[in-house]
Amino acid sequence: MSIPALLILYGSQTGTAQDTAQRIAWQALRRHMQVRVSSLDDYNVANLITEPLVVFVCSTTGQGDPPDNMKNFWRFLFKKTLPVGSLCRLDCAILGLGDSSYPKFNFVAKKLHKRLVQLGATVLMPVGLADDQHDLGPDAVIDVWLTSFWQSMATLYPGFADVIPLREDEPLPPTYTFHFLESVEGQTEDCRRIPSQQPAPSRSCPFSAKLLSNRRVTDPQHFQDVRHIDFDITGSNIHFTAGDVVMMRPCNAPEDVEQFCQLLGLDPDARFTLTASPGSTVPGRLAPPCTVRYLVESYLDIGAVPRRSFFELLSTFSTNELEHDKLVEFSSAEGQEELHSYCNRPRRTALEVLADFPHTTAQLRVDYLLDLFPEIQPRSFSIASSLQAHPNRLQVLVAVVRYKTKMFQPRRGLCSTWLASLDPTKGDVYVPLWVKKGSLKFPREKDTPVIMVGPGTGVAPFRSALQERTAEDKNANVLFFGCRSESKDFYFRNEWEEMMGVGQLMLFSAFSRDQEEKVYVQHRVREKAALLWDLVANKGAYFYIAGNAKQMPTAVCDALKAAFEQEGGKSTDDAEQMLTAMETCGRFQAETWS
Repeated sequence: MSIPALLILYGSQTGTAQDTAQRIAWQALRRHMQVRVSSLDDYNVANLITEPLVVFVCSTTGQGDPPDNMKNFWRFLFKKTLPVGSLCRLDCAILGLGDSSYPKFNFVAKKLHKRLVQLGATVLMPVGLADDQHDLGPDAVIDVWLTSFWQSMATLYPGFADVIPLREDEPLPPTYTFHFLESVEGQTEDCRRIPSQQPAPSRSCPFSAKLLSNRRVTDPQHFQDVRHIDFDITGSNIHFTAGDVVMMRPCNAPEDVEQFCQLLGLDPDARFTLTASPGSTVPGRLAPPCTVRYLVESYLDIGAVPRRSFFELLSTFSTNELEHDKLVEFSSAEGQEELHSYCNRPRRTALEVLADFPHTTAQLRVDYLLDLFPEIQPRSFSIASSLQAHPNRLQVLVAVVRYKTKMFQPRRGLCSTWLASLDPTKGDVYVPLWVKKGSLKFPREKDTPVIMVGPGTGVAPFRSALQERTAEDKNANVLFFGCRSESKDFYFRNEWEEMMGVGQLMLFSAFSRDQEEKVYVQHRVREKAALLWDLVANKGAYFYIAGNAKQMPTAVCDALKAAFEQEGGKSTDDAEQMLTAMETCGRFQAETWS
């Protein structure tokens, strides 16, 4: 039996699944296979019935949802009209990327496996369930899964065992070739371009919103810098409701762009075009002639913690023995603990790695930049305003991420740091953005109570909901808000007090550090057990949680179940079943992030 071409389809939200798909492709190319790599939504799913061999790599987002770039595929695949045996020619394998801190761990991969089997596909091996919470990250599962996959290939296609792979230190041809232009006139559009009229903004065609204000809302002495940011979306054709999210793609810091260009000996003002190797296409955002500065500032994710595939490719350029040996070690299965200590634990960036390996960096060819560095991925933020209260405006509440590791420089969140740096008082600033539906849905009925638990920046979607609901005369609103100190990080305090004053809101606050014993939102939920039982059991209230996914959501759920037991006389099992029933019918919803 001849060895078929391999198709690798990925569904990726943050870029991890895409990176893993590319890594599998490189391994296949080293085995002299014909390979295609595509996101699931860029692939014509109708052709799946003719494919002989496919590897699916897919992540799970939010509350068990598929990533944005596989949602069309997902809808098609689950059409009830698809014939049961329509994929009987397909051999496939499924690798899931998930996070076990979320309740629906790797839900998409598991459901995809079940559906492919229903449609007659032959699944070559058990589903791989990689876990971001593992000490060694998802690679702990991916490595073992890939070894099993290539073994199954050798069993299924006997000729495959006779293939002699390329050496690991032999570089593969680059996916793209750079063609530098002599003229340096003209400017590439960048993230601060002037907006224009356009239909429904999207990932491929964002709207450049004018930044109106960027205000710190925490006390200057408070350790956490949190920003309330206001955008003008006039003429954007953007519509949103409470619970929706805004997407933004950040830029790298100017000093990082400068250092990168110096390390690689690149002229930031040089202009180029790209050509793609067979089976690949030039990324849409790099289609016109670009400057190196635009590429590094707006496209290459040089500030991310590099994945193992980064070291695998980098090692092929190294001619310095010491650097080469270390890069090979980081690329090996045996060296993953060492790599984790070097990169993941201290959150060392790809740019810092290049500085640590200067001889190898000097050998790096520009044609490999797009193979080495992933594209900067968009970040999502809960919208913190309502169009009914603020027409033609979109507001967000952003905590600026900054923390220390053993690295000399503090670690910074790319998007939050970039947003915090934008100053509209020094000139017009435009930020490309688009909106997508969020997971939180609020009841339409006027008299249905809504209970919201939103500590910290988790309160953002509830500000949007409260502005929307009070504008519609829906005044049965309860908010549990938590922060460290009443005087330092009590977001939107004046707004809540105004709503309370006119009977539109009941507010219960928890200030964890304002007394000796820490008090959190879950404590307030327990204290208000009688009120919550009445609202849920007798008035059909909806219950919402938004915020950090660590301990808070579980603690709040436990407090709510305790209210069912204490005030409703429910057993522990009955309280659990009651909460599950609420979730099933949409009366309990959570939007959390890690």
